[in-house]
Amino acid sequence: MMSKKDMTQAIIEAKEAMGATWEGIAEAAELAPVYVTSACLGMNHLNKQAADGLCSYLKLGEEVSKALQAFPTKVWDQTVPTDPLIYRFYEIVGVYGDTLKEVIQEKFGDGIMSAIDFSMHVEKVEDPKGDRVKVTMNGKFLPYRSW
Repeated sequence: MMSKKDMTQAIIEAKEAMGATWEGIAEAAELAPVYVTSACLGMNHLNKQAADGLCSYLKLGEEVSKALQAFPTKVWDQTVPTDPLIYRFYEIVGVYGDTLKEVIQEKFGDGIMSAIDFSMHVEKVEDPKGDRVKVTMNGKFLPYRSW
């Protein structure tokens, strides 16, 4: 079976060779761009129909489709990221994480926002002072239980 790492490499190479976009790839999979990109990078999986649609679009074989369908082991580097864009998200959580926790728990109670029952969308918002990045995260609230 093809590894997630090899799958990702094959997808990135096909994407670049075709001049494809994550939006176009996601349309072929009939899913949201953020989720499909995450699956292509090995952090989520696709069902057979979505994986086959994506592979058909990128002209990739059955081995890539099967790798996309395989459940991932979600492991990432635990060091502080050095990529500036990724670091800014790390910084946002560092600066605003406790604030978000306080505000969410004040509104909902003691619990968490699910990253399983979850969606995320990225939009470009044009602005005369410079285009803006709009990230919308939407996760189910899961209260802690007492027993």
